[in-house]
Amino acid sequence: MTERGQRGVEQRRSSLTIGASSVRWTGEALEIEIEERDKRLGVPWQRRVAGTVRVYPEALNPISFALDPKARHIWHCLAPRARIEVSMDEPSLGWSGRAYLDSNFGAESLEEGFDVWHWSRAHLSDGAVVCYEGRRADGSSFASALRFDACGLPQQADLPLTAPLPNTLWQMERKTRGDRGHASVIRTWEDSPFYARSTLASRLYGEQVVAVQESLNMRRFTSPVVQFMLPYRMPREA
Repeated sequence: MTERGQRGVEQRRSSLTIGASSVRWTGEALEIEIEERDKRLGVPWQRRVAGTVRVYPEALNPISFALDPKARHIWHCLAPRARIEVSMDEPSLGWSGRAYLDSNFGAESLEEGFDVWHWSRAHLSDGAVVCYEGRRADGSSFASALRFDACGLPQQADLPLTAPLPNTLWQMERKTRGDRGHASVIRTWEDSPFYARSTLASRLYGEQVVAVQESLNMRRFTSPVVQFMLPYRMPREA
């Protein structure tokens, strides 16, 4: 919730500390300790946000994928299937359910490499599926579907038909993939000028699924108006 400089970050082999919050691998779970303050514009007080999130992989995938021909951007689906346990102190709430864990890293910023992308994932009866597509900054397009088996190993799959979705309130374009080119929005969780995350009802490879979907527009992200607004949404500390 707060962007921090180098002095506020410490990285070790199995842990990452950012300010008062931390992420560490225990050997069986990714354990996330949250200790933050809600400092967004419009919040009259710095409300404490604190608790623990644990992500337990059901399968681990050792294979990463390049998203561009020069391999400047790497995507690694670490746990295509997982379960999650959330226990928050402030606010007082908790839940458990299905989860997923991935990582993006590379040799340049996302806005240097991409214009837009659309991503979605869903649990299947015997594994999981991830659909990834978008347009790179050089104008070239990419699209793929990966099916992960019960052991977490990926295999290229036939790409389902494009399923258009309604734009968000910020008029973010969204789309996904689905059997017969159909999917519907159950709920939009995040709606910003350049990013949207939603829960979908869809059918993939003959199975009725609940999918998580995101759309990202890096041209919107780099616009001067959005860059001016960002510190009010996510404060920055040295």
